[in-house]
Amino acid sequence: MADEKEIKFEDALARLEGVVDRLESGELPLEESLRLFEEGVHLTKVCTHRLEEAERRITILLKDERGEVLESPFDEGQG
Repeated sequence: MADEKEIKFEDALARLEGVVDRLESGELPLEESLRLFEEGVHLTKVCTHRLEEAERRITILLKDERGEVLESPFDEGQG
């Protein structure tokens, strides 16, 4: 398994989806299911960590000159 700092969010999410698909198939031996479950838990933590990092960065970018967070609705049309 790659080092957590090297895994991109999109890659971890795609791998997690693959793990879930394999586990849902119900065709794996117990040991393989346990290994995949553990990997899925790890990937979930990686994804959560990446999302928390992004939220912190966005909060920093939205602070005004006084350090107060400016709240504005997310506009999907931006970008």
